[in-house]
Amino acid sequence: MTLLHDRVLFIDGEAIILDKPSGLPVDAPRDGSLSLENHLSSLTFGFQRWPLPVHRLDRDTSGCLALARNPKAHKRYAAEFEAGTVTKRYVAILEGVPDQPSGTIDLPLKKVSSAAEGWRMIAASDGKAAMTEWRMLAEKNGRSLILFTPRTGRTHQIRSHALHGLGISIAGDPVYGDGAGPMMLHSRFLSIPRGAKPPVEATAPLPDSFAAAGFGPEYLDEAGV
Repeated sequence: MTLLHDRVLFIDGEAIILDKPSGLPVDAPRDGSLSLENHLSSLTFGFQRWPLPVHRLDRDTSGCLALARNPKAHKRYAAEFEAGTVTKRYVAILEGVPDQPSGTIDLPLKKVSSAAEGWRMIAASDGKAAMTEWRMLAEKNGRSLILFTPRTGRTHQIRSHALHGLGISIAGDPVYGDGAGPMMLHSRFLSIPRGAKPPVEATAPLPDSFAAAGFGPEYLDEAGV
C-alpha cells in the first residue's frame, strides 16, 4: 500500500493537499479494492479526527487533492468549490493536436448510461453548464500537451470536453479514449481561498508517466506552469 503521508504537498491546522497517485479512487469502489478511505487513518498527523476529502478526482487522475482536517473547514472549502472560487489547473496529453493554440470550451454536459457502455458525460443542450479554458504547451509525434483550466466543476469535465470540444481524447482515457496505458490527466495546481489567511495551495510534480510519454517537466517549466 502506497504511503500517502509521503505525498503531502501542503499541510496546516485546517487542510492537507495530497499528490494523489493515479489508480487510487477517492471513494470506496463497489469491488472492495483500496481507496483513499483506507489511508485516512495514516493522515491524521497528530489530530484525532481523520481528514476528509473536500472534492473528488477520478480514479485515474493524479495530482492535487484537498482534504479538510475539521468539519468547519470542510464546510467552508466545499462552499468555495461550489461558488467556483477555487483555482484548478490540469495538464493532459492528448492523442492529437488541436487546430488552435488556445481557446475556451463552453459545452453543457449531461450524464448518460447504457448497459453496454456504463455511464459517461456527453455534450447536450439540456445538460449542466460547463466551461474549460485550454492552452497548448507543446506538441510532439502527433500528440499534444495541454493546460486545462476548468471554470466549472462538472464530473469528467476535462475528459469529456477534450473529446467533445476539441475532438481529441486524453491519452489512456478508458471511457472517452482507447484506454491504452495510464490516463494522462494530472491535477497540477490547486488553490482554495481563505479570506485574510493565505490560501490552501500546492503544485503537484508531474508523474513519471508523462516523461515516459515524451512530455517531461521541462515543458511545464518553459511555459511557467
